[in-house]
Amino acid sequence: MKFSFGKSLSAVFKAQKKISRLVEKALKAPRSKPKRTKLTSRLAKQLLVETTTFGSNPGRLVMKSFVPPTRLPKNPALVVLLHGCGQSPESLDAATDFSILAKERGFVLLYPEQRRANNAQRCFNWFRPSAVARDRGEVLSVKQMVEHACERHRIDRSRIFVAGLSAGGAMTGALVANYPELFAGAAIIVGMPFGSARDAMSALRAMKTGGTPPAGGWGKPVTELSTEARSWPAITVWQGRDDRIVNPANALACVAQWLEVRGMDKDSGSLEEKPWGSLQSWKVAGKMKVALYSISNMGHGLPIKKRTTSTSRLSGDPFVIPAEISAPAELMRLWRLPRFRT
Repeated sequence: MKFSFGKSLSAVFKAQKKISRLVEKALKAPRSKPKRTKLTSRLAKQLLVETTTFGSNPGRLVMKSFVPPTRLPKNPALVVLLHGCGQSPESLDAATDFSILAKERGFVLLYPEQRRANNAQRCFNWFRPSAVARDRGEVLSVKQMVEHACERHRIDRSRIFVAGLSAGGAMTGALVANYPELFAGAAIIVGMPFGSARDAMSALRAMKTGGTPPAGGWGKPVTELSTEARSWPAITVWQGRDDRIVNPANALACVAQWLEVRGMDKDSGSLEEKPWGSLQSWKVAGKMKVALYSISNMGHGLPIKKRTTSTSRLSGDPFVIPAEISAPAELMRLWRLPRFRT
């Protein structure tokens, strides 16, 4: 059998260029940025500390973290945040104030960072099988970061949470699929269902039109990977209804995936209309297991409560969008991370 290797590579490069153009278009911002942008970025860089040795790091990622300078609880929680394409831990933190939340609520914050050498747009490679296979690639690198943080800061292993935006959201799904018992809660923000792509071309297609369910349903890629899983974290899926980068159909696919994994009927959920959109939730014994936050008048990004001045403009991060609901605040509530008194 003959393979047209040159043609295949050419097609992949063309698809990658399309993705790059899509991301670059979304990243365009006014040339004259407020002075506070540089100050905010500089402060974030001072807050986040890089750890150079945390394991074999097969995915060649960077580990950054924030540990509140004030006294922590005896066994603090750990929150893992994965940035999107074109972002950095610093830009995401400056826009969302997660480090401030960590200080107020006494948890350790972990930011895995993609290298430009791995992906030109600094996207986590959620669409590459080698990057998301159990105990390989980028998912293993993140797991090693989590293990390092747990040992160093005496983390309460029953309170490890993960959230990701866009490519980071897709990687969040991959982490839960690989290591379900590692996490107590997860948030997939404008992400993709696990197993929806196998290369750059299929990733672009799925992002634009919605992923095609695999044979056996969306739950199959996860259940085949974690055949011995005894528990699954509660998962929230967040989606802007006006998203032009990731088709909102993918949010429905994410919900279908985790309902199937749990063996839950999609018709068993409840729907609530909210000032910011709608909330669909599926519960067992009164506890939320899967939820979909569908946000009106919002494009591709993470929603944060509106302020007097645009958060995304001040931070220089166009993927953190002022809205009528704040994802960080809602996650603090769902994950039961109250204010910590030192």
